[in-house]
Amino acid sequence: MIEGRVWRYGDDVNTDVIFPGKYTYQPLTAEEMAQHALEDLDPDFAKEVQEGDVIVAGANFGCGSSREQAATCLKAAGVAAVIAKSFARIFFRNAINNGLPVIELKEGIDGIAKGDTVKIDFENGIVIHKGNEYHFPALPPEVLAILEDGGLIPHVRKEMGKEKYP
Repeated sequence: MIEGRVWRYGDDVNTDVIFPGKYTYQPLTAEEMAQHALEDLDPDFAKEVQEGDVIVAGANFGCGSSREQAATCLKAAGVAAVIAKSFARIFFRNAINNGLPVIELKEGIDGIAKGDTVKIDFENGIVIHKGNEYHFPALPPEVLAILEDGGLIPHVRKEMGKEKYP
């Protein structure tokens, strides 16, 4: 279970807004990418986000290009999870591959505001906000293992052995 402070956004937050396209072809580390997370949508985000914070958004979060940096920068910024009404398919997969939990939640999301606190129980599929419980399909054990290992590459290295995949 995690507990985090909420950053709230609307529908159709695209990958170009999450990680501005003007930085796409610059050789940046994940930590450097985090300094530009959401800068065009919310200039305060990268300066004020704290480890364990949670993004709550509307429908179609992560739409647009298949830019992996969008998930990478959010995780490097300390975001513990993203909760949205729906996700673009490619962002959803990039987030899991990067070890960033993504939760699709349709019920109750409109009542969650910036600065609120939410708790997320991934194993049982529950988001708790102001004493109310909202249910989502529990994450499968395989996805939980990838998230716990910090992403798909660390998970594969762990499962296959470091001597094979250094």
